[in-house]
Amino acid sequence: MEHRKPGSTREPVTVLIASWLDPLQVQRIAAAEAHRIEVIYEPKLLPKPRYVADHHGPRLQLSPTELDRWGSHLARTEVSFEFNGEKPTEMLRRAPKLRWVQSTSSGIGPLLTRLGVAGSSLIVTNAAGLHAQPLAEFVIMSAIYFAKDMPLVAQWQSKHHWERYCANEAAGSRMLLIGLGKVGARIAALSAAIGIEVVGHRRTTHAGAPAGVTRLVTSDEIDGELPNTDFVVLAAPDAPETRNILDRRRLSLLPNRAVIINVGRGSLIDETALTEMLADGRLRGAALDVFAKEPLESASPLWDMPNVIVSPHSASTVFQENDRLVDLFIENMRRYLEGEPLVNVFDHSGLVSSTATVT
Repeated sequence: MEHRKPGSTREPVTVLIASWLDPLQVQRIAAAEAHRIEVIYEPKLLPKPRYVADHHGPRLQLSPTELDRWGSHLARTEVSFEFNGEKPTEMLRRAPKLRWVQSTSSGIGPLLTRLGVAGSSLIVTNAAGLHAQPLAEFVIMSAIYFAKDMPLVAQWQSKHHWERYCANEAAGSRMLLIGLGKVGARIAALSAAIGIEVVGHRRTTHAGAPAGVTRLVTSDEIDGELPNTDFVVLAAPDAPETRNILDRRRLSLLPNRAVIINVGRGSLIDETALTEMLADGRLRGAALDVFAKEPLESASPLWDMPNVIVSPHSASTVFQENDRLVDLFIENMRRYLEGEPLVNVFDHSGLVSSTATVT
């Protein structure tokens, strides 16, 4: 792989836009460093988005001529906005000058492994933090939904049944928040703002508690917190130490008033045990944006449970996402050209985000 210090030559850096963007957003990228980068964008060679901020649409069947054209783009590319969608596992071979990829996703460890670039010298920056606000709003919505007993209200409404009842407040409840990265920090801040007591857990202990977290607990202390918890929120990435962190044994420690909210990864929880306990009334409810297998199988009982919110891994996707991604990319491009540390550099060895200097 070619290595050279950006800015050490007058030749502009070739930037490939490998995922669909609005033409105005592409113009913003090109204009930000007009004399130092050359932007390649051919949307007809890219998967068409199915919704706003869709970066992983169905693969196109490109003609031989189109494949050759795309291959010529890859051969020139030094910086790519998103990974190559056409034969992605061959990206390093087909793009020998490639030095940096800006991913549109946050949890990219498994993706890098599948693409065969984990542990390589390729610089990869992710979208960590860009989805914090929408995911935090999903958590707050879910907490209030169950506090106000909306599953019962929905059933009554479907039957045209009128009956006065008494609900609860989210304020004064207790949340165990597993995962205190940028998303978890935002969840904690918003939850505390409406009066929820937030107890937090993170994989590493070098950092203090973010705003809104009353105290931190270690892995060994999680069990002791579960019997007094109203909401368990999973906001951690997929990693060896987080997989099945909420297993059947730990689920059984929760009171039947407890609600599970998962905006992390489906691998963090024993989905079979969760389904059984929701069906038996041993848990009050669940709001799930991620699942062990996606799409969620049509035969899954979770679809038809009145006490479950099934969200198709879309809680993080909002209309503002692409503008925020472009903002991040433009800032990182400036840093790249100046040889400064990039934002959200993925640490191949530790499967965490950090910073790195381009040299």
